[in-house]
Amino acid sequence: MKKNKPKYNQIIDAAVEIIAENGYHSSQVSKIAKKAGVADGTIYLYFKNKEDILVSLFQQKMGSFIEKIEAETTQKQTADEKLLALIKTHFQQLTANHHLAIVTQLELRQSKPDLRLKINEVLKRYLVVIDQILNEGIKDKSFRGDINIRLVRQMIFGTLDEAVTNWVMKDQHYDLVDQAEEVHDLIVRGLTNRNN
Repeated sequence: MKKNKPKYNQIIDAAVEIIAENGYHSSQVSKIAKKAGVADGTIYLYFKNKEDILVSLFQQKMGSFIEKIEAETTQKQTADEKLLALIKTHFQQLTANHHLAIVTQLELRQSKPDLRLKINEVLKRYLVVIDQILNEGIKDKSFRGDINIRLVRQMIFGTLDEAVTNWVMKDQHYDLVDQAEEVHDLIVRGLTNRNN
């Protein structure tokens, strides 16, 4: 069956909101259907079950999220500028949709291991962007040549992830995007050649 894209997107958007407000385990398919304005049975035309909704939601939303980061970073000239664009765009996108931030930072963590594996597949593309920036910085000598790319990638992603999680846990009471330059500065100080 050919998917009706607007209806599919309606269901995904409704799922983000319902899961953020009720938690994944308390979010019945019927609640998602009601929020999306569709019959319960319509959900099963698009998704196998609630777990499939969560994976699809992450694939679609993170796919768009990563595309935006790729677009913003490729517009910049240096590795340093690209890294700042990545950090700012990461923070901007999640502050623009606090329901999505709650789902990605809290609800996905509580999912089963096989579900987390599917989610990690989607994140690989994002990690490639970080690797490209690091390699570019090493090549143009703005970043140290002795860094362990895998470790630094984990540290960058982990720092951004933890900053957003903390912002979500504090009920978004401060401007996360305002912290982008400070986070960037701290990371770059560790990456920069000590002789520069």
